[in-house]
Amino acid sequence: MENKELTSYFDKEFELRYFETNQLGVASPTTMLTLLEETAAEHCFVANYDLYRLAEQNIGWILFSGVMEMERYPHYKEKITIRTWLSKYSMFKGTRENIIYDAQGNPIGRAKGLWVFFDIEKRKPTPIFDSIKKEWSFCDQESISCNLSKKIQPIESPDTCCTFKVQRCDADMYRHANNIKYLQWAIESIPSEIRAQYSLHSVDSRFISEVSVGQTIDSFIKSDSTEGEDKTFLHTIKREDTVCATARSVWRKIRE
Repeated sequence: MENKELTSYFDKEFELRYFETNQLGVASPTTMLTLLEETAAEHCFVANYDLYRLAEQNIGWILFSGVMEMERYPHYKEKITIRTWLSKYSMFKGTRENIIYDAQGNPIGRAKGLWVFFDIEKRKPTPIFDSIKKEWSFCDQESISCNLSKKIQPIESPDTCCTFKVQRCDADMYRHANNIKYLQWAIESIPSEIRAQYSLHSVDSRFISEVSVGQTIDSFIKSDSTEGEDKTFLHTIKREDTVCATARSVWRKIRE
């Protein structure tokens, strides 16, 4: 694998299972986000601060913004390795880098996330434990270049909208909809003819406001510029008049 110079990283291997793939036998975008989240959770576990132990202290990690870019999606039974590390810390936030490798060590995807250390009861950021920083250490190498603090403006005049009600199965231990659900809501809003001929190449997201069980959200979409053969869309997820998330997605033609 590349990046042998990294000194502080964590690797987790997966073998793609049947229910994690689509009708073409390849992993879906939400599967890849789930595996990235599982890798981060496992990294917490090996640092002796697993998510359940943190939750007992009313503490958790909340995704503030993130980007994922896939050159290709792994197929059924394929083995992949996700390498993750921390490239930056502030008092309340940590930037997590990820590279997804195939069995031959070739990178097939990359992701970056800005995570906030969060007081679940007070619903506000809290300082990251020094012991976590010491256990994880960090390396300032980036997996993908992206300014996760740059705003993605909400859509003012959408092309279309889909409406969803937040179910109990959408919520995580922090009592709000998991960030993976936002991607599902965004994808469901993509025109069916695009989803039939294109796959999600990249998505850049900003998470602004929480969504809870029982609430209704609107997933707005607007076609953006066309980059060659790629199709680009802007997304806004709102709860009544509150913007909950914004995103930009790029879709690439599926090759036979």
